[in-house]
Amino acid sequence: MDRAPSPRAPGPDLVADTLAWIEKRLDERLTLARIAERAGLSPYHFSRLFTARMGLSPMAHVRGRRLVRAARRLAAEPEARLVDLAFEAGFESQEAFTRAFGRRFGVTPGRFRRGLAILPPDGDVFMPTPAETSRAVARLPGLVTRDAFTVAGPTRRFDRATSSTIPDLWSTMIRALPFDGQVPSWATYGVVWSADRDEGSFDYMAGVGVRPEGGLPAGFVRKTIPAATYAVFRITLDGTALHPQVKGAMATIWGELVPASGLTVADTPDFELHDGRFAPDRPGTVIDVHVPVVA
Repeated sequence: MDRAPSPRAPGPDLVADTLAWIEKRLDERLTLARIAERAGLSPYHFSRLFTARMGLSPMAHVRGRRLVRAARRLAAEPEARLVDLAFEAGFESQEAFTRAFGRRFGVTPGRFRRGLAILPPDGDVFMPTPAETSRAVARLPGLVTRDAFTVAGPTRRFDRATSSTIPDLWSTMIRALPFDGQVPSWATYGVVWSADRDEGSFDYMAGVGVRPEGGLPAGFVRKTIPAATYAVFRITLDGTALHPQVKGAMATIWGELVPASGLTVADTPDFELHDGRFAPDRPGTVIDVHVPVVA
């Protein structure tokens, strides 16, 4: 077991390197904090990078790999006790293990033991190769420093299963514009913060700039974004549906461009900035994604 994990600088193969490291340590106590420390990133930002590349959170990957190993042992040793497999896979009870096994393989461990199912095609680690970076996403030159500012808007907690409803927040926010207390700008912000380090859920606000004090429309909350230095990644839209474009671009930004930059991501909110000319159905419209970095 590693006594002092040595962080690695971010790079294009960071996720692949981390996958190999995890695979050798499935018998050990693995937490998101420990895995992220090995990768040299904060738990929040490593989780975003990993999820963008792999399509699931780091700890979901660990649980899945342990279940695959348990299934293989069950196939090779039909007499193995389920309670032992459960504890070896990191579950606190046989019942929890049985439920997770059923979700993963579509059958109970007992039916699997009787040969009524086989390991699915993804029984081994599937490592998506980085796609060619889309011409629609690019990092802007240099870094940008911004003073603290305040935004307000409807806010909700999302995860991978519910993120497709993020556009609903934008509809709610736009219907309330303009309002007293809004700063004299039509720039809008999609702000992300307070991620759950294990499951990849996060708070998201569709907001506008506001004064630090004063009334807000019903359902709006106020949040101050601290002064920070940002790497900015520009998404150029093609006029088709907005959400799929942004989702794909975020996978490119967090899964490829951020790790390739060699920059250290800071633990402050990141945000999408849409300027006053934003028209999602007009080809050539841009969104500037601000990722906070350690200057």
